[in-house]
Amino acid sequence: MNTNYANTNSKKTFKEKLTQYFQKFNGSENVSTSQNKMVLLSTFLLIMLGLYFFSVFHNDFEVFNAMQAQSAIGLTFITIASFLFFYKVLFFAYTAYNFYKYKPIASVSDNELPTCTVIVPAYNEGKQVWETLISLSKSNYPKEKIQLLAIDDGSLDDTWDWIKDAKKQLGDTLEIYKQPKNKGKRHALYRGFNLGTGDIFVTVDSDSIVTEDTLKNLVSPFIVDEKCGAVAGNIRVLNNKKEMLPKMLDVSFVMSFEFVRSAESNLNSVLCTPGALAAYRRSAVFKCLPEWIEQKFMGQPSDIGEDRAMTNMILKQGEHVLFQSNAVAYTNVPEEYLGLYKMFIRWGRSNVRESLEMAKYVFTDFREGNKTGTRLLFVSQFAELIMSFPFMLFMLFFVLVHPLLFFGSTLVSILFLSTFSLIFYTNRHKSTQGFWAYSYSILYTFGLFWITPYAIATANKRGWLTR
Repeated sequence: MNTNYANTNSKKTFKEKLTQYFQKFNGSENVSTSQNKMVLLSTFLLIMLGLYFFSVFHNDFEVFNAMQAQSAIGLTFITIASFLFFYKVLFFAYTAYNFYKYKPIASVSDNELPTCTVIVPAYNEGKQVWETLISLSKSNYPKEKIQLLAIDDGSLDDTWDWIKDAKKQLGDTLEIYKQPKNKGKRHALYRGFNLGTGDIFVTVDSDSIVTEDTLKNLVSPFIVDEKCGAVAGNIRVLNNKKEMLPKMLDVSFVMSFEFVRSAESNLNSVLCTPGALAAYRRSAVFKCLPEWIEQKFMGQPSDIGEDRAMTNMILKQGEHVLFQSNAVAYTNVPEEYLGLYKMFIRWGRSNVRESLEMAKYVFTDFREGNKTGTRLLFVSQFAELIMSFPFMLFMLFFVLVHPLLFFGSTLVSILFLSTFSLIFYTNRHKSTQGFWAYSYSILYTFGLFWITPYAIATANKRGWLTR
């Protein structure tokens, strides 16, 4: 290629884009299109229609319950549904309690910070990997304590050219390596772990952008808590300026990270450190590295879920896994339904595999101190997997027996449940984008409900799907 990627205009564009992204996430920019407005309006009308149907057929709901209670199958469904409802309410209250007790650990001084190796694996990422590396180079982490590695996993596009250009600009502060062929993200990280010299390993996806204080905030818990083995970063959506799905996913990510993982962190038991931004203590990594790289499921090498697997193995060692809400990375997500459901299937299969692995140790004396919270987190997640098939059957049964009542009651439930997401998002980020919580819930309920059952049924299948 004969283009100078790091020319002045490219630098200016990157800086302007980064500023624009951060202004937007701080609520100073509100980009809206007619298509987005149409979706929000349609969502509102659907929920209003649901309220109407529920008000018209609410008496039928009592009749429906009475009729089903007269049959063994119907009574079983009602009993299970009632149990799950009350369990979810109690578990939500438990999660909320732990969320309110959570506080991110403040950054320690530069003198206290440990040496750190940042690993960026990349495959067919194009220019985005250059922007990732540049954003990392602008971190306020002490330069003498940071090692930055970029590893091209046999890309077929111009990713390697962008990595080499970043090397030209950053010089000795960046080390670059190229895999002889595509072997998967796990193997690229494995090479980085073996090349790394830092006391802490940080993994960053090649389509992610970090703020200047992200690394300091991410690594500080290892100094404050000597039992900390891993830390999860706070992931936001980078490409949510125009398309609807990224806007919806940004609201979902805020709930998943800033609410759920905050609560898990208070229990020292974050179940998954995200590939987009995570940190691991060197000693904890090397205790499980051989098992991790050779991990198999049903006789097949595991080529997905490397982040969840590493987290699980570190939890098994008795180490704490924490979350830092003040360590933020912005990452790209699918903009179309096809890419979205493939991503969810990959996550779902990983969830199935690692839940089975976690079942082997979570009820043992795997860690000093109280383990009840960790076990409750596992039970909640495992129960969702087990009940996914009965829930889907119950939903289909409800649709066949009384479709309008199902439609109305489901939308009313979405109204109540998603309102919490809206309030939470708006309170945390002072943005009207929280209204996308309603659209996302409708999409997930009617368009993605099949993901978990399908992931369970195909848990042995390999492949990244979205690459």
